[in-house]
Amino acid sequence: MELFSFYNVENLFLPDPTPIHKLDPTKSGLKGWDDKRYRNKLLKIAHVFQLMKEENGVLPFMIGLSEVSGRKVLEDLVELEPFNSEYGIIHYNSMDERNVDVALLYDKNKVEVIDSETITFFFEIIDKNTENYDTTRDVLYSKVKYKGEIVNVFIAHLPSKREKDINKPKRAFILNEIRGRILNIINEKEHVILCGDFNENPDDENLVKILYDNASEKVLENPFQQLFSSRNYSTFHYKSGLLFDQIILSKSLFDNVGLSFQDAEVFNSEKISSRNRNFEGRPFRTYAGTRYLGGYSDHFPVFVKFRDL
Repeated sequence: MELFSFYNVENLFLPDPTPIHKLDPTKSGLKGWDDKRYRNKLLKIAHVFQLMKEENGVLPFMIGLSEVSGRKVLEDLVELEPFNSEYGIIHYNSMDERNVDVALLYDKNKVEVIDSETITFFFEIIDKNTENYDTTRDVLYSKVKYKGEIVNVFIAHLPSKREKDINKPKRAFILNEIRGRILNIINEKEHVILCGDFNENPDDENLVKILYDNASEKVLENPFQQLFSSRNYSTFHYKSGLLFDQIILSKSLFDNVGLSFQDAEVFNSEKISSRNRNFEGRPFRTYAGTRYLGGYSDHFPVFVKFRDL
């Protein structure tokens, strides 16, 4: 069995330098983000994957991450147990205004990287001055080999919902671009995994549309549709449960040859859930607004299980 996981780790920044003046803005945008809190956060994220291994018998052979700021935080993470420097990193700095990116960690003993690149998007170009481009987080594309099989991995963290969801057209544009790339890959008979924090639920129009080709034939499967319909959630907004974190797979991963889909889960272990009775069943987050709670993340990780036939 193999696991593939995705986790929005909530603002994984390096510690802020000590501010000269008490009210100076911090690089991270977080309050009191010092070395002690940073180290605690790294240990917490590593602990999530240790728990996942204890429950499933294996660590994920690939892990998509979002809300990581720079490569150094990933280097510090993979040094810890249970990774023990056995995991490689694919990461590029994006032009995101908050300096958070997506990344791929992979088990170097199982996965060979063939190629990787970022897919960058610019929106609302006001004039030719690049300072007026509206940029968002890059989509990370990686082509890897696992036991002779080619797997194309896309990791996205789409623009968030805010102010009457003004970002919905941006999410639609990005997903349509990814869809075009996926259709070309599927024609080559290679596997595709698309994962991320889509800032949309599995039944939203954009995420349903991406499952079909131009002839309305289904080319991708989203096992998180079923989880969402049975009220499995990875994050929450006020009273609403959301399943923004998903892993979408090409039909080739369901044909019982080589890597073959077995199951999908939201990893909502009690050990990484809120200690507050009022927020029972929700992720134990690092911050609530500016208040430091010392938890893991405001999202639960998600994963899929593959049989390795």
